Amino acid sequence: MSELNYAKQIAAQLGITDKQVTATIQLLDEGGTIPFISRYRKEMTGSLDEVFIAKIRDEIESLRALDIRREAILKSIRAQEKLTPELEARILSALTMSKLEDLYLPFKPKRRTRATIAREKGLEPLARLLFEQSKFNLETEASKYVLEEKEVANTDEALEGARDIMAEWINENIEAREKIRQLFRNKAVIRSRIMGGKQEEGAKFEDYFEWEEPLMSCPSHRLLAMRRGEKEDFLSIDIAPPEQDAFDILAQLFVTSTTDASKQVRLAVEDSYSRMMQMSIETEMRLFTKNVAEEKAIQVFADNLRELLLSPPLGQKNMLALDPGFKSGCKLVILDRQGKLIENTVIYPHEPQRQTREAEAILIDLCLKHKIESIAIGNGTAGRETETFVRAIKSLPKEIAVIMVNESGASIYSASAIAREEFPDEDVTVRGAVSIGRRLADPLAELVKVDPKAIGVGQYQHDVDQNNLKKKLDEVVESCVNKVGVELNTASKELLTYVSGLGAVVAQNIVTYRNENGPFKTRKELLKVPRMGEKIFEQSAGFLRIRDGKNMLDKSAVHPESYHIVEQMAADVSGKVDDLINDKELRKKIVLQKYVTAQTGLPTLNDILKELDKPGRDPRKSFEIFSFDEAINAIGDLRVGMKVPGIITNVTNFGAFVDIGVHQDGLVHVSQLSNGFVDDPNKVVKVQQKVMVTVTEVDAKRKRIALSMKDNPVLGAASKEPVGKYKSAPANTESDLALKLAALKGKFS
Repeated sequence: MSELNYAKQIAAQLGITDKQVTATIQLLDEGGTIPFISRYRKEMTGSLDEVFIAKIRDEIESLRALDIRREAILKSIRAQEKLTPELEARILSALTMSKLEDLYLPFKPKRRTRATIAREKGLEPLARLLFEQSKFNLETEASKYVLEEKEVANTDEALEGARDIMAEWINENIEAREKIRQLFRNKAVIRSRIMGGKQEEGAKFEDYFEWEEPLMSCPSHRLLAMRRGEKEDFLSIDIAPPEQDAFDILAQLFVTSTTDASKQVRLAVEDSYSRMMQMSIETEMRLFTKNVAEEKAIQVFADNLRELLLSPPLGQKNMLALDPGFKSGCKLVILDRQGKLIENTVIYPHEPQRQTREAEAILIDLCLKHKIESIAIGNGTAGRETETFVRAIKSLPKEIAVIMVNESGASIYSASAIAREEFPDEDVTVRGAVSIGRRLADPLAELVKVDPKAIGVGQYQHDVDQNNLKKKLDEVVESCVNKVGVELNTASKELLTYVSGLGAVVAQNIVTYRNENGPFKTRKELLKVPRMGEKIFEQSAGFLRIRDGKNMLDKSAVHPESYHIVEQMAADVSGKVDDLINDKELRKKIVLQKYVTAQTGLPTLNDILKELDKPGRDPRKSFEIFSFDEAINAIGDLRVGMKVPGIITNVTNFGAFVDIGVHQDGLVHVSQLSNGFVDDPNKVVKVQQKVMVTVTEVDAKRKRIALSMKDNPVLGAASKEPVGKYKSAPANTESDLALKLAALKGKFS
């Protein structure tokens, strides 16, 4: 199929125009990044956002992969000298991988099968006669093929061999495979059973010891849990529809009369399904549902990561950051407004040392000495105790904000090569405390230094395809970095790496150039950086900011390619660019239609005007200080019925985890997220969202806390996944719509 037809197919699928798809594919093929295309090529794409552009990219990649497989199949059949014009036309018109593979199946090189052996015995003519199902004497015809030299001893063996050949024909029939595929979609059941003698060892999979439910309504998290149990050899899984339904479907296709020959065909039908087709289609369904479940899990991770990266920054403050601990003490660091490490020490306010007065004196002295504006405290071990200690210091200036910070991944960063490069002379505890402080000041700038998988916002992240996961998470980080923009003269190499078009090598070259030549004065100066060609400059310049540069537009999201437009606007109102930025009334005089050209349309001009209003505006929300309930510090302080404040740390398909300040997150099951029905937790809650929750159950021994966000929750019982036959989807699990839609589209591989 031609690229033009692919554009039409994708356009119809996404509900947009062919022109939008064609332009987007062209821009992608020319090396355009998704953030750049979305932000600076709106005229070409019809203002498609990043989501649509990513979908177009994924679809065209999939279709091109289909073409590569198509060519390989044609080459193989052509080499066998079996490619007819009709077959070639069918292969060229196939729109799915499953259809292609079905067409190729009869020609696919096989190992020596039962049908192959039967053919070698000369039984194919008998199979053809039987398959016609006309009326004849079965014993008489079969006896003609009883030959000692062919190792066919009697008529039973002759008929058995003929059935083997017919079974292979049935298995390779395209219509039959598609009908059985449809049966699997409609009626297949997934069953999991505990492996013999592994009940105790596999206790964590207890819910799935005797479990079955309709495959297409099985939520992704449950499917991945069962697959993990199978991978670890605790569970056995099978997927199948009712066997008799399959027999009936195939019989309707192939059994055409009531003769003795038809009885042989029916036997071949049942053998074909039981021995070949059932296993083949089950394998397809396993892969298909696995891919859909992984896609859902990866999307959940991506959504959570996006919310975390775009968390409101506290901003540039003189900061004291604490990495709490008991016996080893609390590592304390001082950071200036640019996040530079000024000083560090250790205080011991807790047991066993309990040097409370000394710790208090050190902390107050450092706050006064460095004019501290905020105190960041990690929320790990001893976090709440340290917060209580700090808040109890009466002589601490009241204007200093004391803020708990989620430290997930800080220990990973502190031991990383990035941290060693930044702080070669400091130990891991100092690096960890610095990371805690910096992620409060600017979560995005600091979290890009940590592998997203270490941040703790995923769901079955180790069970999904790691390449697909990394690709998606890198895409999210890139999207967030470019959405916010990057200060060119202070950004780390890691942050610059995610700027549109740059990559690790050019990012390092920018830092090296900056260190050798001082701060960049203009964006154009970037062209002096080694490996920074015109194309990379085009892709990246609009996302790089220079706060105190010579040109005020350099601190905005206006792309350098559009500076001449702004300069013309300023000249037309008898002013300068700076006047346009500083004078709202002057901007009101601009008539945008005057500046429309073949290359620049109203979408870009409107974006320019917004930037002139607030150049370099941070799109993230304003920071709000949050505090846990001061009376609750440990799980033992919780009582059923309590209403407590919390912060959502992770959102999954089955609910949301909430930090309520007791060193153990509680779970708000999806059925407890709202008074109404919730099909997707991400529609109701987001990572880092501040919520009020009710404690409905506390199991201190197993460290499990059940929470609810309902107005009048039932107390004393946590929502659990049901166990038992056909208790398929518990109330409010994810919809099976994604699975069904994908199946209908034929996204089967």
